[in-house]
Amino acid sequence: MGKIIKTPLTEDTVKDLKAGESLYITGKIYTARDAAHKRMIDTLNNGGNLPIDIKNQIIYYVGPCPAKPGHVVGSCGPTTSGRMDLYAPMLLKLGLKGMIGKGYRNKDVIDAIIKYHGVYFTTIGGAGALLAGKVKKARIIAYDDLGPEAIHEFVVEDFPVIVTIDMYGNNLYESEREKYRRNL
Repeated sequence: MGKIIKTPLTEDTVKDLKAGESLYITGKIYTARDAAHKRMIDTLNNGGNLPIDIKNQIIYYVGPCPAKPGHVVGSCGPTTSGRMDLYAPMLLKLGLKGMIGKGYRNKDVIDAIIKYHGVYFTTIGGAGALLAGKVKKARIIAYDDLGPEAIHEFVVEDFPVIVTIDMYGNNLYESEREKYRRNL
């Protein structure tokens, strides 16, 4: 078993995270996908408040499937993070510390991760049923009308992630590609 970090994230925790590090998250995280992100940013742009306090929190980019009887949540694999790139810099500016998803992030998001001391984690796509087993509690917090894209609060235990972009701008998608290119 590797390193375990707890939520909410602290500045010291984020400072110690390095791109390429595999670890486990335990504690509360929030879920949100495209529609919830758009609504949050529209709310802010119209002078409103977010439905959750995102300071030091992690948002997992997922739209969980309905739970089967006896389960906390259905399959909950990550969605493509790039869909949230338009919105992530604003949320990082407001104190969001971590994001979990899969795939590349654009330059604006990477710059915001560095500027506001955030971190981007990835988790394994195609393993949603296994990841669901790491969710111990789940409830809808906001935007119930969005169905699976509503904002959920998950209580997770030993949720597996990889630090993909750390607060120093080290990016696993770039460093590993270069490493393999040199070995060809």
